[in-house]
Amino acid sequence: MKSAQVFSLLLLLLLLALPAFAGTNTSTDSERTGLEVTVYNSDLALVKDSRSVSLPEGEGELRFMDVASAIKPETVHVKSKNQPDALAILEQNYEYDLISPEKLLEKFVGREIKIELRNDYQDKSEIVDARLLSVNNGLVFEIGGQIYLNYPGLKIVPSIPDNLYARPTLAWLYANSSKEPHEMEVSYMTRGMSWKADYILVLSGDDKTADLTGWVTINNQSGARYNDAVLKLIAGEVKEVRDIMPPAMYMDRVAMAAPAPAPSFQEEEFFEYHIYNLSRRTTIGQNQTKQISLLEAFDSKLKKELIAGGSADYFRTQYRGGRIKQKVNVVISFKNSEENNLGMPLPKGIIRLYKKDSGGSLQFIGEDRIDHTPRDEEVRLTVGEAFDVVAERRQTKYRKIADNLVESTWELVVKNRKKDEPATVSFNERVYGTWEVLSSSQEYEKTDAFGLRFDVTAEPGEEKVVTYTLRNRF
Repeated sequence: MKSAQVFSLLLLLLLLALPAFAGTNTSTDSERTGLEVTVYNSDLALVKDSRSVSLPEGEGELRFMDVASAIKPETVHVKSKNQPDALAILEQNYEYDLISPEKLLEKFVGREIKIELRNDYQDKSEIVDARLLSVNNGLVFEIGGQIYLNYPGLKIVPSIPDNLYARPTLAWLYANSSKEPHEMEVSYMTRGMSWKADYILVLSGDDKTADLTGWVTINNQSGARYNDAVLKLIAGEVKEVRDIMPPAMYMDRVAMAAPAPAPSFQEEEFFEYHIYNLSRRTTIGQNQTKQISLLEAFDSKLKKELIAGGSADYFRTQYRGGRIKQKVNVVISFKNSEENNLGMPLPKGIIRLYKKDSGGSLQFIGEDRIDHTPRDEEVRLTVGEAFDVVAERRQTKYRKIADNLVESTWELVVKNRKKDEPATVSFNERVYGTWEVLSSSQEYEKTDAFGLRFDVTAEPGEEKVVTYTLRNRF
């Protein structure tokens, strides 16, 4: 008897020595003191959520609500900025079993619920007691000792279970030794957010200058709204190790840009990438596509070229079919430099080109995609094919000197069907092995070890022909 009393006393002392469980506490975005969102090009964002949170001393549970539903739980990092030694996170759970009619009914399988039957003709209702037996492929009830399938009426459950949540929640088991509120910073990565750059290039009447406007388009389908956030964008190819299971796909919504205000982003170098800081706070809503001005540049010099590409196979084969028609690509290029009223590193994106017609209306004339472009580099855009300029080539001689040695003579033809403007077509010839131009009716440029270029100019209505002979060893 005395041994039992001693054991009970020791157990009581042990329990008293243990810290009391401080219960369940909740933190919502109403306690938020700061928010920073860094968005990457690759369906990824880093969220830093700062809140002032008061916690009882001892061990307890903290439900940190209003986080992204596309969160990557393994990336969550929690710290108390003002009292880091007073708060320890013992366990973390990401709760995404959200409240819905289906989930509620699943939690009450095998339990009593009520069903309200409404009679609109008699303007009265009847409440029926029922036991929910199953929710698989339909509802099964036991009512008054009989089994009913998909019984009509409004289903009424007595409460919301503790393991269902109104919105995605991080739940932590913590140990707290401070009476003062914690300035908590919670950071995590989330899917469902991305950004891209879009540009509008408006050409002048003579195609020699243009105005460039850049827009940032942010798409948020992460499952959270970010109010009054500091926004940062990372441009560059950041390596990320993907999970074995592919991430969810997010639909991309496109919005038309309004006339551009003054640029809002400040650019800086960051590691081997570039970071663009929005100079003001902004709100990014869930399922929202937001556009923010990135840059504006006026009267930037550009160059327009008409280019016909060649093929190394031309010089290895004998052609008997007469002239070969070639596409004449229209290429616009400009230098991304301060001297050219530009100079900001350009994130990858699509540049859409416009030009005013004779009536003063802007018309779309083509588009092309650019990669990340540093300052002082050239931007080249292939925007379409020339309509009134025709390029052709014809093989006039072919001689096989040896198994690996060939001589061929070519005519390069430019037909300019424009009324009042000369046209210059650049034939970019590609060659295998070692080569030598034996003769040419016009000067050419050696562009690299396996390339040469002829710039052929034809006046309005003129058909200009250039001939040359090439010896090719391959």
